Amino acid sequence: MGILEGKVGMVVGIANERSYAWFIAQALVAQGARCAFTYLPGEKNERRTRRGVSALGLSDPWMHELDAGSDEQLDACFEAYNQRFDRMDYLIHSIAFADRQWLQPGMFHKTPRDAYLQAIDISAYSLIAMARRASEPMERTGGSIVAMSYYGSEKVVPGYNVMGIAKACLEANARYLASELGEHDIRVNTISGGFLRTLASSAVAGTDAIAEHNKSRSPLRRNVEGEDVAGTAAWLVSDLVRGVTGENIYVDCGVNTIGI
Repeated sequence: MGILEGKVGMVVGIANERSYAWFIAQALVAQGARCAFTYLPGEKNERRTRRGVSALGLSDPWMHELDAGSDEQLDACFEAYNQRFDRMDYLIHSIAFADRQWLQPGMFHKTPRDAYLQAIDISAYSLIAMARRASEPMERTGGSIVAMSYYGSEKVVPGYNVMGIAKACLEANARYLASELGEHDIRVNTISGGFLRTLASSAVAGTDAIAEHNKSRSPLRRNVEGEDVAGTAAWLVSDLVRGVTGENIYVDCGVNTIGI
């Protein structure tokens, strides 16, 4: 029996079989959890997410369209979830977006207002929007909300630019949510995952250099793997860590501990 037997919740952010959300879902399922999934609007996005979910070996998975920048779609998605499931034990927030035009070295100071605000909206505010809707079913039994961050929220990573600002905002959001929702036994944490080659990370210029640097300089002398972060997420969802909330947990092979 797994540590998540009997738990059910929503995983937001599976783009394909290489995304952190996919590895997290794999770990949740392996530990006995039931997962509901969302996908971005559009046939291509739905098809890509369904292909990823299918690779998890699930039969008839629950899936719903979700544009995290739309309150109407957020309402519809969570209402549909509540009609299908009688509880929500966890929510995995693994989404982020910034226009790749501004994710280039030397382009941060040129970031226009609309691109900056869009990155904050999709990558950070969406956690508040989802937490508000998830808190109602979670209040009945308690729950765990886990969001994905990155070290670029604290230190300058060339080319990460506005996404670093958005991740810093995401981490602050999680702490404030943890403070307010704790009275309902709802925990909110972030995982600062190391660099992983994903559809999202491909938008950042210079990622090959990041991967090589991490591999040679990290204490574990390797890059993080999807399973590393997934195991931590499953742990945070479980009752083994009921006293952990408002934390940002590094799973990056120790890269964050190295100065130079």
